[in-house]
Amino acid sequence: MEELRYTETNAADDSAGRAFGLDGNLYLPAAIAVVGALIGFTVLNFVFHAGLLASGLLVALPLAAVLGWILCLKHNRPAGYDRDLLATWWGGGNFTREEIP
Repeated sequence: MEELRYTETNAADDSAGRAFGLDGNLYLPAAIAVVGALIGFTVLNFVFHAGLLASGLLVALPLAAVLGWILCLKHNRPAGYDRDLLATWWGGGNFTREEIP
């Protein structure tokens, strides 16, 4: 009789990992937004001579939007949660484009 082959298996769920407390690659948009905010603040402050408060407020808006998207709609949520939520808000949550009376 032929000998049985023994192989090790891993029954765990696949994970994209974690970095800086964020799942998968969610740290990339956050890091890019922070670097972009620093560059924008520097350009507004030194090239266009805007005030510190004006520069800070102008770069804080896109940074807050990116961080809000990551923390409210992506982090610890199922895949596609943000797209499903926006589709629900814009289309009423059904699968048709027609209005239901």
